[in-house]
Amino acid sequence: MLDNAHLSRLLETSIDTVVDLGARHSWTLHRATTGNGQQVFVKAAADCGPVFAAEAAGLRWLATGTESSPVAEVLAVDEKMLVLPWLAPHASTVEAARRFGQDLATVHSHPAEAFGADWDGYIADLALDNTPSTQPWSTWYAEARLLPYLRDGHQHLEPAEIRLIEEVIARIDSLAGSTEPPTRIHGDLWSGNVVWSGGRGVLIDPAAHAGHRETDLAMLALFGIDHLDHILDSYTEAIPLADGWPDRIPLHQLHPLLVHLVLFGARYRSAVVEAATAALRAG
Repeated sequence: MLDNAHLSRLLETSIDTVVDLGARHSWTLHRATTGNGQQVFVKAAADCGPVFAAEAAGLRWLATGTESSPVAEVLAVDEKMLVLPWLAPHASTVEAARRFGQDLATVHSHPAEAFGADWDGYIADLALDNTPSTQPWSTWYAEARLLPYLRDGHQHLEPAEIRLIEEVIARIDSLAGSTEPPTRIHGDLWSGNVVWSGGRGVLIDPAAHAGHRETDLAMLALFGIDHLDHILDSYTEAIPLADGWPDRIPLHQLHPLLVHLVLFGARYRSAVVEAATAALRAG
């Protein structure tokens, strides 16, 4: 049950109705209508510590400096709730997909001084090392994105499969392609974190940080999204990608797949192994 009184205090308005939408990870999901008729989306937990604050920081950071931002607005946040506008979902269209490709390119056009972020990160409710680093992306990715989740999920892998991922890490410099500077990325850009609403794709639920823009594009491809070819065409018209980037998709997908291995166990074992194998083959 949503704590209506807490939500009312957070938004400084009365709450008329609440519709429960289920649960995900350590929190529950709700659609609420305020006394002035506004509909909002609420994530709620008894105490989520800094998780909601990290998500709010990421949303605000992704939206900074972008006119007509494709990022959901943060209406309120504390350790118990994150409140966003309710985005009425619509079917995706080719036109919306092309606009989303341009919007994502605009978000990615903002450079950063270092990989990582100025706040403690989370992906789902797992800690994400955002310690800022000026090392090359390949080194940072291996140390901050691959090794921690290999350590946490190794019990779901056979020794030979662990060695396979360790080989990816050992060869990371040759697998990573040309050097790119850090740029703002969503960090968890699967299709469920893009809401098609109002004729565009809106970004929600990020694990935002300064990273490699190919990571977001690889994540879009991981579980599939409608009109991906049009998203990519529009994106590359705005910002070209380095040669051979499709060959590096498995490398960028290895981190989210290791995260899924930690969260959901051995059901993701084969996907992790396939991504590591493909990354090495491409290199």
